[in-house]
Amino acid sequence: MSEALFARHPADDEGLLSARRAAIVSAVGLARLAARIDLGAYLLLGEGEAQLGGRRRPSLLASAFEAVVGAIYLDLGYDAVRAWLCDLAEPEISADHPVSTLKSPKSRLQELTQHAGGIRPEYRVLEVAGPDHLRTFRVAVVLDGRQLAVGTGPSLRIAETAAAGQAIETLARETTGEPPT
Repeated sequence: MSEALFARHPADDEGLLSARRAAIVSAVGLARLAARIDLGAYLLLGEGEAQLGGRRRPSLLASAFEAVVGAIYLDLGYDAVRAWLCDLAEPEISADHPVSTLKSPKSRLQELTQHAGGIRPEYRVLEVAGPDHLRTFRVAVVLDGRQLAVGTGPSLRIAETAAAGQAIETLARETTGEPPT
């Protein structure tokens, strides 16, 4: 991915290229690539996992996609897997999205708060509910002792990401009176 991104965006600095690469090879990015080839339809899942939407779960899709990439590499070699991946990820490789849209809300919030005063956001679990196989997490993001937002989700990471996104909107409203662009 790094090689393909550099070839497509030679004027980008290292930070922007890294953000572009991270957007593609993150769990969300890999899950998007897996969905593009309908990989979830081919997963052998237990009945319960299948009924709970496991074929669409990003973490499962990302892991399965990595396994497929590894299998192609072992079977056909580097050049074949590189060509296949670059073709599959062409929309992401060619996209000229601004860096702010490539970074996760957690990364953007951390950069925003450190730039504003060097204070790091803290994530606090408020509640974990539901049975082990179907948890729901509620997480608050706190900055300098002040709760900015609360997010919920089926995993701790997703809840933290939701809270960070809402916190960015809260800070933008307080600073400019308008939501972020």
